[in-house]
Amino acid sequence: MKTKSFTKDKVNVITLGCSKNLVDSENLITQLRGNDYEVVHDSNDDDANIVIINTCGFIDLAKQESIDTIVQYADVKKAGGIEKLYVTGCLSQRYKDDLEQEIPEVDAFFGTLEMPALLAKLDADYKYELLGERQITTLPHYAYLKISEGCSRTCSFCAIPLMRGKHISRPIEELVMEAKNLARRGVKELMLIAQELTYYGLDIYKSRELPKLLHALADVDGIDWIRLHYAYPSKFPLEILDVMRERPEICNYLDMPLQHHSDNMLNLMRRQITKKETLELLDTIRQKVPGIALRTTFLVGHPGETEEDFEELLDFVREQQFERVGVFQYSHEESTRAYDMPDDVPEEVKAERAARLMEVQEEISAQKNEAKVGQVYKTLFDRQEGKYYIGRTEFDSPEVDNEVLVPVKGNYVRLGDFAQVKITSAEAFDLFGEVV
Repeated sequence: MKTKSFTKDKVNVITLGCSKNLVDSENLITQLRGNDYEVVHDSNDDDANIVIINTCGFIDLAKQESIDTIVQYADVKKAGGIEKLYVTGCLSQRYKDDLEQEIPEVDAFFGTLEMPALLAKLDADYKYELLGERQITTLPHYAYLKISEGCSRTCSFCAIPLMRGKHISRPIEELVMEAKNLARRGVKELMLIAQELTYYGLDIYKSRELPKLLHALADVDGIDWIRLHYAYPSKFPLEILDVMRERPEICNYLDMPLQHHSDNMLNLMRRQITKKETLELLDTIRQKVPGIALRTTFLVGHPGETEEDFEELLDFVREQQFERVGVFQYSHEESTRAYDMPDDVPEEVKAERAARLMEVQEEISAQKNEAKVGQVYKTLFDRQEGKYYIGRTEFDSPEVDNEVLVPVKGNYVRLGDFAQVKITSAEAFDLFGEVV
């Protein structure tokens, strides 16, 4: 079959999965461009002759999306549409041997920590001087800052340690350097991400040093907002709340996945915390940082979850009135501790429980948004869609949380900048307002 004629190498990096994967892709793009490659990200054009797929292997749906994407580009390669196909990321780390046998069209598979080997395959050098010079693929005014790699927790359901290894913190000086470089390029908001934020520093400093890191990042000129994602509730370092209260740059926002509430499920999930301790922690957080927006996620359908366990979770959500909630359905993952347990909650029951929980949260979100009508909020504007400017308050992270819609007609907004917005009306997951 006749193949396309490519005069110069061009790489299309495809990113699947979470924000941590996105940062990995951004670092890869930076290295390739530093080696004079032309690189695009998630491009639908067909002018790249090399495709690199950064895969996700977290749960069944994510794994299937990754496999489907690999097969799609394997077919393109067989038809002569591209010359080289490489696969990296979590799925590749976990199932490399199987994938090599099943999809031989892929030129090479690489694990999550094998970027230098991937670069070498492309005759590119890993340039240490580019550390901290990451080229972002998000909107230019915000970026994710990955403060550590891997996870040393032992949650029963989670395969992340199998794919990412144990927790490895990045030094404070390195993170501050990267934040300064991002700020110089116009980034105003940093989303701190890790598999487990609160573990930061234990490996390299022998103590939890997230508060110290937050102070250092808050000192970076040009960074207006810093928000925290994925904090583990067990042994939560309360000093974080002091920094949040003291430093206006730290958003009154905390993403802390709780996963469940019944003691039975917390024990089965190996979460290292009880419901009593959870309630005490939530009470302390709200006392120390009044008005904080708490985002959490829950896992339904884990082996052993009874209807009584789930009802206890529903009551907990109604009682706590979380600002933001996400829900996952349990996925039976090989080599995890829960894999030895029978997957005894039918798929339709998992789906029904997830829907019931989100119905409860939708009502809570609607009530909380209605209470904001008439209030004025500092809002960062991301984009324009049709007749509206789309922005976010400090209580909302991109793509996963509520948005503020301001009519283009009658309002002046600079995208990527802040404005004071008075809320005029509300829906369950959106606010509407006008620039003050």
